[in-house]
Amino acid sequence: MKETSRSKGAAPTVQQINADRVTQLANQYWSPYIVGVGQQAPFNPAIIEEIYQQELVGSNFAVRRVMLLEFSQYLENYLWPNYNPRLATHAHLMSVVVTVNEKFRERVPAWHPFVAAPEHFGAFFDQVTRTCLERVSFREMTALLVFLDHCFNSMEVELVRQQVQRLVSLPMWICLLEKRREAELRRIPKWRKFWKILQKKDAQLDEKEKAKLDFQRRFLYNLIQKFLKILESTPDEGRWKNLLGKLLLDADVISDDDESPLDKRRVTFCEQMLQLMIDLEALLPTRRFFNTLLDDTHLVVRCRLSPLAEREEGKLFVQLLDMLAFYARFEISDQTGDPLSDRDMMQLHYGRITSLQVAAFSKFPGLRQFSLSNVASVDTREQLLKQFGQLSNRQLHEVAAFLALLPDPPTAPAAAEGDKETADQPPPYDSELLLEMLVSRHERRTSQLQTLNEMPLYPTEAIIWDSNVVPSEYFSGEGCLALPKLNLQFLTLHDYLLRNFNLFRLESTYEIRQDIEDVVLRLQPWKNELGRTMFGGWARMAQPIVNFAIVEVAKPNIGERRPARVRADVTVNLSVRPEVKAEWEGLRKHDVCFLITVRPQMTYGARYDSAAPFVPQVGLTYVRGCEVEGMLDEGGRVIEDGPDPRPVLPGERRTFRVWLDCNQYRQDLDSNAQGKEDVYETFNIIMRRKPKENNFKAVLETIRDLMNNECVVPDWLHDIILGYGDPGAAHYAKMPDEISTLDWNDTFLDLEHLRQSFPGHTVQLKDGCRDVKPCAPFRLTFVGVEEKKTRPDSGPEERSKLILVEPHVIPSRGPYPYVQPKRNTVRFTPTQVEAIRAGTQPGLTLVVGPPGTGKTDVAVQIISNIYHNFPEQRTLIVTHSNQALNQLFEKIMALDIEERHLLRLGHGEEALETEKDFSRYGRVNFVLSHRLALLDAVQRLQQSLQVAGDAAYTCETAGHFFMQHILSRWEEFLSRVSPEKKETLPISSIKTNFPFTRFFEDAPQPIFKGNSFDEDFEIAQGCFRYIKKMFEQLDEFRAFELLRSGLDRSRYLLVKEAKVIAMTCTHAALKRNELVQLGFKYDNILMEESAQILEIETFIPLLLQNPQDGFNRLKRWIMIGDHHQLPPVIKNMAFQKYSNMEQSLFTRFVRLGVPTVQLDAQGRARSSICSLYNWRYKVLGDLPHVQQRAEYQRANAGFCFDYQVVNVEDFNGVGESEPSPYFFQNLAEAEYVVAVYMYMRLLGYPAEKISILTTYNGQKHLIRDVINQRCANNAAIGLPCKVDTVDKYQGQQNDYILLSLVRTKAVGHLRDVRRLVVAMSRARLGLYVFARVALFQNCFELTPAFSVLATRPTQLHLCPEERHPTARPTWRSPGTIVARPVLRRAAPQHPGGDRDSSDDEDGPAAPGDDGDDTAAPGDEAMEEDVEPAPAAEGEKTPTGEKAPSGEKAAPVGETAPAVGEKTPAGEKTAGDGDTPVAMETESESAS
Repeated sequence: MKETSRSKGAAPTVQQINADRVTQLANQYWSPYIVGVGQQAPFNPAIIEEIYQQELVGSNFAVRRVMLLEFSQYLENYLWPNYNPRLATHAHLMSVVVTVNEKFRERVPAWHPFVAAPEHFGAFFDQVTRTCLERVSFREMTALLVFLDHCFNSMEVELVRQQVQRLVSLPMWICLLEKRREAELRRIPKWRKFWKILQKKDAQLDEKEKAKLDFQRRFLYNLIQKFLKILESTPDEGRWKNLLGKLLLDADVISDDDESPLDKRRVTFCEQMLQLMIDLEALLPTRRFFNTLLDDTHLVVRCRLSPLAEREEGKLFVQLLDMLAFYARFEISDQTGDPLSDRDMMQLHYGRITSLQVAAFSKFPGLRQFSLSNVASVDTREQLLKQFGQLSNRQLHEVAAFLALLPDPPTAPAAAEGDKETADQPPPYDSELLLEMLVSRHERRTSQLQTLNEMPLYPTEAIIWDSNVVPSEYFSGEGCLALPKLNLQFLTLHDYLLRNFNLFRLESTYEIRQDIEDVVLRLQPWKNELGRTMFGGWARMAQPIVNFAIVEVAKPNIGERRPARVRADVTVNLSVRPEVKAEWEGLRKHDVCFLITVRPQMTYGARYDSAAPFVPQVGLTYVRGCEVEGMLDEGGRVIEDGPDPRPVLPGERRTFRVWLDCNQYRQDLDSNAQGKEDVYETFNIIMRRKPKENNFKAVLETIRDLMNNECVVPDWLHDIILGYGDPGAAHYAKMPDEISTLDWNDTFLDLEHLRQSFPGHTVQLKDGCRDVKPCAPFRLTFVGVEEKKTRPDSGPEERSKLILVEPHVIPSRGPYPYVQPKRNTVRFTPTQVEAIRAGTQPGLTLVVGPPGTGKTDVAVQIISNIYHNFPEQRTLIVTHSNQALNQLFEKIMALDIEERHLLRLGHGEEALETEKDFSRYGRVNFVLSHRLALLDAVQRLQQSLQVAGDAAYTCETAGHFFMQHILSRWEEFLSRVSPEKKETLPISSIKTNFPFTRFFEDAPQPIFKGNSFDEDFEIAQGCFRYIKKMFEQLDEFRAFELLRSGLDRSRYLLVKEAKVIAMTCTHAALKRNELVQLGFKYDNILMEESAQILEIETFIPLLLQNPQDGFNRLKRWIMIGDHHQLPPVIKNMAFQKYSNMEQSLFTRFVRLGVPTVQLDAQGRARSSICSLYNWRYKVLGDLPHVQQRAEYQRANAGFCFDYQVVNVEDFNGVGESEPSPYFFQNLAEAEYVVAVYMYMRLLGYPAEKISILTTYNGQKHLIRDVINQRCANNAAIGLPCKVDTVDKYQGQQNDYILLSLVRTKAVGHLRDVRRLVVAMSRARLGLYVFARVALFQNCFELTPAFSVLATRPTQLHLCPEERHPTARPTWRSPGTIVARPVLRRAAPQHPGGDRDSSDDEDGPAAPGDDGDDTAAPGDEAMEEDVEPAPAAEGEKTPTGEKAPSGEKAAPVGETAPAVGEKTPAGEKTAGDGDTPVAMETESESAS
């Protein structure tokens, strides 16, 4: 990994930044916040030259200097606006390149300045490519390659795509050998046709245009040749001194001043070049023609034989080379993009070997045996080396030339006797290169699938601490890593799954590494005098191993080399606390543990240094994973999990039976056979992990199973998932099976609501419905959809916009009130209705739901409409979190969906706010109890009809009773009182002849109203429907009588009975194999929180069922989320930034241009608060109730503004602090936030309506410490609803939010606009932000929000004598108190620095340290200025207007009475002694 000292150093202070030369230049020339646009100094090219030479080249492109330039908006406001291709200098060009690269490193949008002013981008890109081939320094060359890589990975930006496509199109084959090109064109006739067309067009061009095109076509080839020249000039280790002079004099080779061949800059350049090649190979649009060129240059072979590949510095280079070789020979057709099966790859391999045999047969009689052998006997590396190793250099060259791999060798000179120089001329290619070229091209390769199946799933010590593969938390974003990337497009589904498999495995490895380092350091291993390992500490999650023994190694299965099963017994001594002992004894089947070997060199008492390298310090030697089968009883048998209580074992020694990884065991045996140590005799630690973090193996097995089986995704989704084709192809309007008529059930409240929901359509009642008063529900027919089926060639504009409406009455379900249908009460907006329409139709639907726009209501209505329109279909609901799933499920239960059709899988159902149990066994119990209730009803019905027998004995007997007695009586009733006879029959005849009157005696009476014949007849039919439904349900429940075990019943319920099944994405990934084996089927998927779900966890739910006749039966996929809010959580920064693992599939679809429906009206926040984040969306207005409800019209009591940013300066010269990496804290802000919370509580704000948020874990713990000390024991204050991080609080809301932004030296990760949107959108009525305003205001990405915040004062304005709730309206401006800090007292320090920076859970307060004699902001009084509050935006406040009664100015520090004093209400505050409560506090540190 490229980890340098500058990756993690002391951040500069604000004073240092302001005094910096770059800041001064920015203030003078381009900063929009210091001087107005018209007042800035004129453009001066010398400034760019000076900055480039002094700040960039002079600092060796130091990250902090580049960061400062980019943060000052150097690119947006100075470099690009003043870029002129004719006048731009090298410094100007490189400055643009470096700042764009920095934007990508910082993960902020990079192309906006170019898209906004695109006229010079083409010329700029041309200059970049030309500079790549010039003589520049390694640093500059590497920056140019990084820029090119970003361009090729930004194909979704049309401006960029237009430029890069020219470099990788068919004309680049002009660089191929003529023989090779002819062979390729002969193989693909379509491309030959295009080639001839290109030649004709080229003939018509002038010389200048030809030269330009020729440069573009040859650019990548020339770049590769330049790279190879540099690479092959790197000397072997130990010989560089002899070649130093030669290298520095070579004018064609890049050189830096005072550079040696060992310089890391040379290695970094070579690594970056390979990374560019990998990215070109990993995308089908760039790979299609480039792959042939790459093969023609023999780049992989030449890199493999290069001196760098043999050096220690080339370790990462070799890893990248392996990735390039993998993609260069990937199992895909470059022509069609179709995946190649093992059979296809075998045919290609046979074709190559046959060509080689033909060449050998025709050219070399000595290879006759090779030519006539069967392929399987000669296609191994050993055989090929044996056969061709005996040939001379010229012979090898001739074979390669015959295969069109190289140009023909020069004609052999008939050297005269004196012509020694010509005869001794060296050959053009080295023999080793020629031999490797032939062997590597023709050797038999293991299939990718076989390699994957032989890969161990558990990480070992070789991977866990390899910083090139699993980087540390200090990854800076610079340099390359040997990691796959999740880009916009993938080659095949196998490639898609493989990249996700590797990244998921490595992300899990990173978390495992953290756990291992934690427990081993806690165990404190040391070496005694006998050389044995002892342990001086204790760890909850790990125990020393007393004994380890392999107990079974099963024979391999047919066709496999690994053992079928390997089991071992691990014995530990649990001399620990009872609760810890119970945790170890509670290890369940399939829990994953790790076996560790440590051999420390430190003796007893030596202290470990957490900053020093971990592995050599503790002597960690081996790590192997295992899976628990169970704990053994006294008889040595595994104790099975079940309903019976577990036996109580005597003593403290426990033995666990575990399964080892069979692939890893085979590899270790192979190593042991070569004389290496037996790993399995060395283990001395066993480590367990938290269950929530320990499901990685099950997910990896699921992905591997998907790759081993044919992945059948719906045809209409396949190309979109891979990122190709028409992004809108799966939209319902383009689907061939779009439905014209749908029952919209209770979506619309009335006809007027329906008309408003389709503003671009004509809404018309159907013939025959115009005479009645139309009321919901409505059945809608879209005439344009019917026209599409009859006239498929017509465009959308030509089709009718007419909607025919047919009101219909839901048939009566019986006389009981509880059976009446539940109705929707939400008045959906037009965009919400469009989202509901799209979700109900077949195809892919993406709904972008900004904060507070009713995403859950839309999702629930889609589910309801599908349920009623397609009762035979089953819908799967998937969410990211249990909380979101429970919110969704609770709303579903409120709709007209039968309870027996709902099922909730997973462990989150206990959080449902209902007494009903929707888990599998809960639903089984519901069915069984409901069956008994129905049979009781049948018994009553039998008695009411005075029929003898036991009809209610079983569901089967009830069915016979219905057929024999109920249907006959009903048919007799119909024959007597049919509607055709209503003219001749009295109304009372229905009541007289109705056969089930006695059964409905418990219904509201009278059943029959006697108003009209039709009304009473409908009531009678409703009563029969009620009875009929009873027997239909009993018929469905018959299976539960036949299935006797709870497991079988729950499986039947899952597979047959349930219509709406809900689970989290994690549960789907873990249980995929089980669901498929059960025959689980579903037709529709609805995903909530889609933008927070990992790519692979979004994809797996598509494949929870087996294909039906070779096709996936999925009909609808509805994804609801918001890509403008936070992405999936990835702990390792390298995987998050470099591999783009945080990109969700939802976000990728949006980037690809898949049509979306964006909800455009929010109902959560005040309009003023919404303005802080609605700029991020195309349109985001307010729902009517935001303007109408009283809570939105009232001001926030005690505050002059409903939102405000409060500037918090350093306290005692200290702003942010960082006790441990990324564990940022700010004591000044913590005290200020808590003081404002206490102030709000004293004014009467309910604690449950206030949440305190912050952007860092360290600050969260610090604020909790302060609250525990200031508020926890004070009944008048209490604890707020929540103290949490912004990331954890996504998806939640509260009335009042106090937000601490913490940072004072650098903006940090709030620069990610998605985090800003989440932070600003959590509040409904009040948002108060505490921050260093000058820092955040100058950040380009945060400008839209902070420009709005800056319209109000940055000092807190209060009205302390108001009480909550106030009657003051929002538009009225009260008198103001401006708070200014005045130091009064000492305050404690709140370090909190010993916490784990990854901890996001509530935990005990961090240990404090001794108090400090300095004052803290929370212990300050406030000076006051009484002044009229600044007017709200657009509002004038009369000067001198008197403050309202009760709003007298008072010092803020005196608003909170001390403990023991009386509050204005006359009540004493809680506490002990005379310790002040609010802002004048002195106490010990939090404990």
